[in-house]
Amino acid sequence: MGQLLSVLGYASIPVIAAIIGGFIASIRTPGERVQGYVQHFAAGVVFAAVAGEVLPEIMREHSLVPAIIGFSLGVVAMLGIKELSERMGGGHGEGEAGTGGALPTTMLITIGVDLLMDGLLVGVGFAAGAQTGLLLTAALTLEVLFLGLSTAAVLAKAGAPRGRMLATITGLALMIVVGALIGATLLSGLSGPWLEGVLSFGAVALLYLVTEELLVEAHKIPDTPLMTASFFLGFLILFLIEMVVATPAA
Repeated sequence: MGQLLSVLGYASIPVIAAIIGGFIASIRTPGERVQGYVQHFAAGVVFAAVAGEVLPEIMREHSLVPAIIGFSLGVVAMLGIKELSERMGGGHGEGEAGTGGALPTTMLITIGVDLLMDGLLVGVGFAAGAQTGLLLTAALTLEVLFLGLSTAAVLAKAGAPRGRMLATITGLALMIVVGALIGATLLSGLSGPWLEGVLSFGAVALLYLVTEELLVEAHKIPDTPLMTASFFLGFLILFLIEMVVATPAA
């Protein structure tokens, strides 16, 4: 019970970071160029999380079938979510109308799945060891801070009022706690092909968020070399954090 409370306590740190990011953006909505920088940076951070945390765990299992099944189910799920949200009138185009307050449903659902998987990784990480859990928490905090900023900027562009914006971001952020709770209880003993399948599904959700949501939104405004460089800056910063935290003490 004590370990579960500890995991939930650490999981609340990125939740607070996401709410802070959303609150900052709700007070002063970033301009289009700033949004582009933030979205590129957030995409780089998420991509680094996939490369540095998720894929190594998948490769460690050395099992092809669970990886293929997990990735396939992830692709089907993400494309299904996109198709469903577009039929409901909540795709990017609707979300950008800016007058009726329509929310970009595809992006929000994808972010929710992303944060749920991040929470799962934190819960499973602490079950594997305190250092792994702390590394994932540090990476996740940086990731969701900029995701909060980016999401709030998109919601503001869609015409969402401040209260609705903050409520949406808070609800999304709480998916981290839900994921951590599931990871620390139901999935803490998961190993082998089952764990590989879950992580493969999560990797697809993270990659979809980068390629089909954050970067798509960012590229709707004129790109610049510095804006592109912010993607690699986000990747580098999180990668360095992972290296520092993972370095054994002398």
